[in-house]
Amino acid sequence: MEITTKGIDEFVVKVLSEVGRSLVIDTTKNKLVDTKKDRNDLVTNFDKSTEQFVVSMIKEAYPEATIVSEEGFGDDVQSMDGLVFFVDPIDGTMNFVKRGDDFASMIGVYLDGKPFIGGIIDVMRNKIFHGGPNYGIFCDNEKINLPENKALIDGLIDISAPMALNNYLNTQEVVKNSSGLRVYGSAGIIFEHLLLGKEVMYMSYLAPWDLAAGRVLCEGAGLSVTSVDDTPVNMLKSQVVIAGTQNVVSEVLKTVKNCD
Repeated sequence: MEITTKGIDEFVVKVLSEVGRSLVIDTTKNKLVDTKKDRNDLVTNFDKSTEQFVVSMIKEAYPEATIVSEEGFGDDVQSMDGLVFFVDPIDGTMNFVKRGDDFASMIGVYLDGKPFIGGIIDVMRNKIFHGGPNYGIFCDNEKINLPENKALIDGLIDISAPMALNNYLNTQEVVKNSSGLRVYGSAGIIFEHLLLGKEVMYMSYLAPWDLAAGRVLCEGAGLSVTSVDDTPVNMLKSQVVIAGTQNVVSEVLKTVKNCD
């Protein structure tokens, strides 16, 4: 299939629509739950089956592409050359298992290392955020307004709970200087909030599949996405990332750099 911005955007929306319909039904089914790194790092049979479905769709449509995926059904990707898909089948598996809402599925697409197209489906609200730089950012079929470039004092923020509890990189100082802290347990849901201007910053340790789609969408919406040391993010490794309005990211970077 020819590589075009519109074509890949439509493909991502189509795949996520099918994933969303399936996962809504899957929330009502018995789940086979296992753990990965620790007792709070869950994986289910539906994480695996969803990823297998998405990977098969990508390989059929874009056989020349390589795929970075959470549950291991993709490729061993060592380079960002060419067309690279990042797949997070269920982002917020703990929420999926314990609550049945506030989880997402995400696909990020990069072309020769550059953000190209991203898609996030808020499954239980049946909303798909998609698009990319030089294309526009959409919620379903409607182009979204760009988020206001607010300062830290004027907005809510999201920092991963372990970072905030342990004051990692002066995160408690960041919280004090904001309008308040929120924790949602799903990067996809938080990226949605950033795009809608509901929150002004997100800071967490993210794997490539956690970050890929959100980075494309945030940068396409005029938001800033950077590593915690203010260097370009490396899409093939896990790292601490700050995403948010340009004003907030600039202020937070100064705070975290002043940590002891």
